[in-house]
Amino acid sequence: MSVERIQQHFRDSAATQLAAMETLAVPIAAAVDTMFAALANGNKILACGNGGSAADAQHFAAELIGRFERDRPGLPALALTTDASVLTAVSNDYAYDQVFARQVRALGQPGDVLLAITTSGNSANVLAAIAEAHEREMIVIALTGKGGGAVNDTLADTDIHLSVPSERTARVQEVHLLTIHCLCDGIDAMLMGEE
Repeated sequence: MSVERIQQHFRDSAATQLAAMETLAVPIAAAVDTMFAALANGNKILACGNGGSAADAQHFAAELIGRFERDRPGLPALALTTDASVLTAVSNDYAYDQVFARQVRALGQPGDVLLAITTSGNSANVLAAIAEAHEREMIVIALTGKGGGAVNDTLADTDIHLSVPSERTARVQEVHLLTIHCLCDGIDAMLMGEE
């Protein structure tokens, strides 16, 4: 592999992150406010996604339950992507499209937040989870890319859509990780003050 090709990945990533900074900073701040308000009211955050987005959901929950950069009490967050028995039982007994919605139905409460991560915006099981979150009177924060896909048509006025301005999956996922870190840092800053 050529060094130039590798350097181009870095340039493309940086350009996408700078473009995302311009469009996402304000809605990320709103998402931090929403998540903090839910946590301050004794609610929790559920997170879901497929593939790399599943890993992002787990990463987010780990940062809240454990810690991000500063010590603090654990915060209630749950990745709906981690229980193999639940994932396979729901997929087998119902349908894979219901794998997250069924968990939202069982675990979600009014005032909770669903962090729905789908690079394309078209993941059927994430869309079903969003619909179920609305039934449970939860707020949805959606992380997407590629124009947002079908997520655009499923969000309520009270939801927040963080759509990365890129068509490339790798670039979208890179900005998703940075967004997750911004969310965690913002929650910590609201809890403990800015350093």
